[in-house]
Amino acid sequence: MTVTTDKPPTTETLCEARNVSHEFVMPNGSKLSVLEDINMAIKPLEVVALLGPSGCGKSTILRILAGLIKPTAGEVFYHGERVSGLTPGVGIVFQSFALYPWMTVTENVNVVLQAAGLPSNEISQRAENAIRTVGLAGFEEAYPRELSGGMKQRLGIARALSVNPECLFMDEPFSHVDALTAEGLRAEVIDLWQPEDQNPSSILMVSHDIKEVVYMADRIIVLSSHPGRVRTVVDNPLPRPRDYRSRESEQLVDYLHEIITGNELPDVPAAMHRRGVLLEPLPRTTTSAIAGLLEYLEAKGGSDEIFEIAAATDQEFGTMIAIVKAAEMLGFVDTPKQDVHLTPEGHRFVRAEPDERKAIWREQLLKLRFFREIYDLLRSEDGEVNAEIIYERIATAMPHEKYETVFDTMVRWARFGNLFAYDEDTERLSLQ
Repeated sequence: MTVTTDKPPTTETLCEARNVSHEFVMPNGSKLSVLEDINMAIKPLEVVALLGPSGCGKSTILRILAGLIKPTAGEVFYHGERVSGLTPGVGIVFQSFALYPWMTVTENVNVVLQAAGLPSNEISQRAENAIRTVGLAGFEEAYPRELSGGMKQRLGIARALSVNPECLFMDEPFSHVDALTAEGLRAEVIDLWQPEDQNPSSILMVSHDIKEVVYMADRIIVLSSHPGRVRTVVDNPLPRPRDYRSRESEQLVDYLHEIITGNELPDVPAAMHRRGVLLEPLPRTTTSAIAGLLEYLEAKGGSDEIFEIAAATDQEFGTMIAIVKAAEMLGFVDTPKQDVHLTPEGHRFVRAEPDERKAIWREQLLKLRFFREIYDLLRSEDGEVNAEIIYERIATAMPHEKYETVFDTMVRWARFGNLFAYDEDTERLSLQ
């Protein structure tokens, strides 16, 4: 596909990563490779999206390009010049808003401009312009606690725009607001970007929402994980303004689905054996989400397509994959191709009373090597161990996973089945 946007193509490069690789040091001293040989460039007058599963290094790439993280290997260039330290011409909008709660709207913008060393009269003018641009005029003296989620993110955008960035970096900026607010903010960001004679010239955004990147991006860089690599780059030919519901948008969404899923849900146990992993990585999802999936399938006669499930339950596709994979690991569903079927155990769970559900859940947990190993360890240690021992086991067996996230998911699943208890104060895990 060929890019056809409202802005003319160019071969010039604003910001570029060349042969970038990165490692993090784990608590046990081992090195975790999160990125491998990343080569990518942001050109003027375009929106680029990094798309991929959780843990593939999207946010790490953004931070490396911004100069917030120095890569283990490789280099970052800005306008062809090697970058040392923070990358000039970049403003960042963070996922978690990153606002100072004790500062007003105006003060939250001013603090960035003061750090840039601008004179006070210019700080006042820039802050006023940025606040007005994002629609927060009249809220200058409000504190973050007095703002809605959408208004907080508008403030985050105002703060980034106040430095007049040539490149606007956005790290999953709409994931903490409701769907309707997110849709409006996406359109407003594109409106701010489109004029060719003003900054930001280009946008780099991190997302795991396929519909979002189809709506916003001109180029979509799809990443694989463990470690993060560039899997492919998809050009978006759709003219602006774009319609989420158009046939062309839906076709591109389906195409990206196919790339990410490989035409069917991956078989986790087989993948683990190929990598030699001894414990099952746990999808980051909740017990209520898994139970909700099983109840949905029961109402649908026991089966439905994953795309239909995601749409019907208003779940982002990557989130739905995690929920389905968790249910499959627990033996509650099968996933031939793109279909999701309840197993006999899944039917039994859905039709059981609450206490019986917990017993069934516990039985299924103990069929997983991860939970069985922890259970056996606790029995051999008089029923209680320090969490640090489990952290080490996770870090060793799953070096590409965030051990804190895996541990948190494990505790949530175990509590539902009355299998383990965890005391946050003492950081000790015990048999329930």
